[in-house]
Amino acid sequence: MEMKKKRLDSDVPAPLLVAPTHANPDLSAVLAEHAVEIKDELLEHGALLFRGFAVDSVEKFSAVADQVGNARLNYTYRSTPRTSLGAGVFTATEFPQTQEIPLHCENAYQRDWPMLVAFCCLQPASVGGATPIASMRSATQAIGGAVMDEFEQRRVKYVRHYRPYVDLPWETVFQTSDKHEVARFCDNAGIEHEWLDEETLRTGQICQGVATHPVTGEKLFFNQAHLFHVSSLGADTAQSMIDMFGADRLPRQSFFGDGAELAADVLQAVRQGLNQQAYDVAWEQGDVLLLDNMQFAHGRRTFSGPRKIAVTLSNPYSSHLPG
Repeated sequence: MEMKKKRLDSDVPAPLLVAPTHANPDLSAVLAEHAVEIKDELLEHGALLFRGFAVDSVEKFSAVADQVGNARLNYTYRSTPRTSLGAGVFTATEFPQTQEIPLHCENAYQRDWPMLVAFCCLQPASVGGATPIASMRSATQAIGGAVMDEFEQRRVKYVRHYRPYVDLPWETVFQTSDKHEVARFCDNAGIEHEWLDEETLRTGQICQGVATHPVTGEKLFFNQAHLFHVSSLGADTAQSMIDMFGADRLPRQSFFGDGAELAADVLQAVRQGLNQQAYDVAWEQGDVLLLDNMQFAHGRRTFSGPRKIAVTLSNPYSSHLPG
């Protein structure tokens, strides 16, 4: 079956819009037929939006994801609340509707991440709820060489404190209620971990600030320092968090890898560089969006009314392992 392809918006190069040429097509079958072509176009454009294929169930989306990705990640060492829909399919981050999710690359706060993120709109919000995306090639250029060099050389350290009823519980993050399993996971992942008391766990991990795309060879900004840093909550909320927990025991905080504080102007350069490149993908029911996770960041706008976006994370890549 042939497909129609064009820019979703004439002013932006991606996502490339892919639509069917006849009614009631089976997108998983189309992708199976054009697998090599689609993977080449995803690498070229970084973002593909399939519209008009009526992918209206988790089962159909799972079948679609099978055609474009492999080795789905099970989302251990979590940073956001999600609900499993089965077979490696999850809901998109379940933060409150009034809270915007800043642009980020999935799992960039880890040493391992998915190269492919696939979204499916099972139900669009009645108002708002778009998914902004941003080219990391353009954002990297906008962030600038000086900031990039600093992140590349010094890397990023993420420090988290897990307590009852604050942020995500450690049982959810590590997908276990066994403290020995947490220790095993942390040791294998190079995560410092310490129980400050019976209920309070502190972790710290140093990860990349910049990463090289394994296929294109491009050096890209790739971390979540701007999300984990308390300043991402806004000045008033950040100060309230510091007053409540102390600057050294915040639920989440980011530093340079050497432990030095991240300066406000550095974080502002990162946020501004990302936001300048943002393009909102307004969802229609049945849409499927594929993102090369190193070429494109994504986020979420505020919304009202029910909204259900399913997600798969595939094609795992390790920055610290060969191949």
